[in-house]
Amino acid sequence: MTGHSVDRELESRIEALGFELVELERAGSKARPILRVRIDRPESAPGHGVTVDDCAVVSRALEEYLDEVALAGGRYTLEVSSPGVERPLVRARDFQRFAGQRVALKGYAKLAGRDKRLEGELLGLDTDGVAAEGDQAGTIRLRLDDGEEAAIPRAEVARVHLVFRWNAG
Repeated sequence: MTGHSVDRELESRIEALGFELVELERAGSKARPILRVRIDRPESAPGHGVTVDDCAVVSRALEEYLDEVALAGGRYTLEVSSPGVERPLVRARDFQRFAGQRVALKGYAKLAGRDKRLEGELLGLDTDGVAAEGDQAGTIRLRLDDGEEAAIPRAEVARVHLVFRWNAG
């Protein structure tokens, strides 16, 4: 099985359990891969997200599948966790779901002619009719702290995540 088909199957199994795949990160070596899986509950709200028990349920289900396909001869490490309070935004649906929230963008170079890191209110994702599930498709719309709106191509952005404010009431 190819890595891509394994990824799709993992996502399908996570969704069948009632969760959504936020991010799948591969690390380690080919002989001893590490799979880091971040899951969330669809439409979760602060304080009502993924629990340790949820991660254990998903981990057991994914281990069963990974053992069936004999990933690296069973010599792999699987880490299942919640996305945390500074949840990464990866898919087009994430940009729609979290519109209105404060986000941070990290660019490969300066973004909107300003800095490699920008923060502001997420206004949404424009896809211009393009299938936006690709990691680089579309333009992120952001209201910066000075009130200016910026349109930043996803291809220029290395990472986007929610910003958690500890003192917010």
